Amino acid sequence: MSKIVIALGGNALGNNAKEQQTKIELIAPMLAELTKNNNIILTHGNGPQVGEIFNHMEMPFPECGGMSQGYIGYQLQQSLQDELNKKHIKKTCLTVITQTLVDKNDEAFKHPTKPIGTFYTKEESEKMTKEKGYTFIEDAGRGYRRVVPSPKPIKIIEEEVIKRLNDDGYLVIALGGGGVPVINDEEKGLEGVDAVIDKDKSAALLAGNIGADILLILTAVDKVCLNYGKENEITLDKLTTSEAHKYIKEGHFAKGSMLPKIEACLDFAEKHHGTAIIASLENANAALNGKAGTVIKEG
Repeated sequence: MSKIVIALGGNALGNNAKEQQTKIELIAPMLAELTKNNNIILTHGNGPQVGEIFNHMEMPFPECGGMSQGYIGYQLQQSLQDELNKKHIKKTCLTVITQTLVDKNDEAFKHPTKPIGTFYTKEESEKMTKEKGYTFIEDAGRGYRRVVPSPKPIKIIEEEVIKRLNDDGYLVIALGGGGVPVINDEEKGLEGVDAVIDKDKSAALLAGNIGADILLILTAVDKVCLNYGKENEITLDKLTTSEAHKYIKEGHFAKGSMLPKIEACLDFAEKHHGTAIIASLENANAALNGKAGTVIKEG
């Protein structure tokens, strides 16, 4: 039985609680099916969800991340458990609120890049900068958005608990949004920070540290492509780590979409000698059976 860490994109879950529930009910049967012959740990994004929470509540950003893990986990857990029961799969699904350690001296804290929350006018953004010290950028002509750092994940705080639960046969939902970013203060201990961690890189770190066999990144496209969206587009069934590095240098993978996924797969394949797969959500099962997606291995 393979141990598989699945990284599910936050955008695949919709933009509000009602839409999310509908989408989860659609994907739950497929995810439950994967548990028949595998030990699954399900991680997920939270971009739209944490933005909604941040927009509507006077809440520190780390707490917004924790809240998003709770409500996304609740809906996933409920729907997945229903499907497990229907399929007579004797597994219990549960959610672990997860923290991810980052370095307080990470260079990313000097250069915030990740947009969060709603759009503001220039005047509104300047006022909030003075009042709260936020950093804003102009975003694609639609207005100004707050940006926060995206530091590198160092350690998943709850990884040992996640591993034990998974080894005992539980279907674990964890690491929502890449984990709530925390730093280790010498006096206070763990302390949440305003930041966003790349969910796929966190999933790769978790997968490596708990000895997973496969990292499965589910996204909007079925395969990794060269010359994406162009007439000479090439889809890839397989990709070695050396080829991936070559294609990164040639600029084939977009920074805001495919590049972080490729980098996460490289971390897992090179540091932990595992198999990474990038595939579309609807073809997850086929990808694990070698009939869809792009397989990335060391070589």
